Amino acid sequence: MKIYLIRHGQTDWNIQGKIQGSHDIPLNETGLMQAEKLAAGMESRPVKKIFSSTLKRAMATAEALGSRQEAEIIPMPQLIEVEFGKWEGLTWEEIEKAYPKEYRHWVTDPAQAAPPGGESQKEIINRCKTALNEIIKQTGGREDIAVVSHGATLAWLVSVMLGPDVEEESIIVENASITTVHYSPLTEIFTVMEKNDTSHMISL
Repeated sequence: MKIYLIRHGQTDWNIQGKIQGSHDIPLNETGLMQAEKLAAGMESRPVKKIFSSTLKRAMATAEALGSRQEAEIIPMPQLIEVEFGKWEGLTWEEIEKAYPKEYRHWVTDPAQAAPPGGESQKEIINRCKTALNEIIKQTGGREDIAVVSHGATLAWLVSVMLGPDVEEESIIVENASITTVHYSPLTEIFTVMEKNDTSHMISL
């Protein structure tokens, strides 16, 4: 089984460097074009199901892919972006100035910290596990699928897939990129095959 992890297309807040989190920011014009390029780039990677975050920027990306492949889109709230609470709408520089103590704690000890009003690491991991278990349950671990989500959530999802004992650099994914993971239902092992593929975006 191949799982294609896809980050949504560009938004205005991406350009401005603002933390989006659970804010429902739509794709901008470039993001919509990226979604179409992504859909074209996925033609050699057919899927029947697309599991998507319920936020607009992810759903619009999933819809572009779904219409191209005539695939079923399955909305999954567990795939929304990490909730950053009061930090949402701010840049990292603004966060560091406005919340110096909380920011330092979050950077130096993320396992024990959370943004004010935001999610803890434990909460993020638990919902990523829930999402992954549901995806495997619905597919039997035997059909290629796409997962459309967000930068931080996708990084945590890969971390959950590989497990705590596997040393793997944090996955950094660009807008409308594809990261391919192989899953074996026999061994229940996930293997990252390709990271952050943006080759389909060359003409943009």
